[in-house]
Amino acid sequence: MSKLTENKDRFVEIYKENITRPGADKLMNYLLGESSDFFSAPASTRYHGAYEGGLCEHSLHVYDCLKDYLERNRVQNEYGLSYPDESIAIVSLLHDICKVNLYRVSFRNAKNEQGVWEKVPYYEYHDTLPYGHGEKSVYIVSSYMRLTREEAMAIRWHMGFSGEENTNTIGKALEMYPLALAVHIADMESTFYIEGKE
Repeated sequence: MSKLTENKDRFVEIYKENITRPGADKLMNYLLGESSDFFSAPASTRYHGAYEGGLCEHSLHVYDCLKDYLERNRVQNEYGLSYPDESIAIVSLLHDICKVNLYRVSFRNAKNEQGVWEKVPYYEYHDTLPYGHGEKSVYIVSSYMRLTREEAMAIRWHMGFSGEENTNTIGKALEMYPLALAVHIADMESTFYIEGKE
């Protein structure tokens, strides 16, 4: 079984086992359908997960990191954080759904190991719905199923302060909605410590 198939099967299993609210099945049908490249798309053009299937793999990494974070004694006992399995699965597995159909394969010239020029594939950014990052993911998920306010905030602000000009807003959101901070931590752990090694 290929890594691509293994990740897809694991994603679908976690999703179906945990996400059961109205509309969840329609969203899964979209992800599995021909109009979505979720399971084959990269997570970025040249940074983390910049390879076929990187988006699905990154989403699974964030799920695992978020589960681990929320199971820590300090997080449970001192911070009092506890979330339903459904919320954990939604915010981690779907935080980057905005990247569906966002990248396309293009070609450029590069020298191979022998110093000969050849056409090589690369991922090109191609946004047909320029609605932002986290907010676009919230928009897409919300068109299929209802999110709680904290789930929406967690998906919207999962990037933390990265590239965000309004630091007062993101700071307030992370303070008010601890799940947003938890997803951000899981996303960064996945990006820099798990995928940064690949």
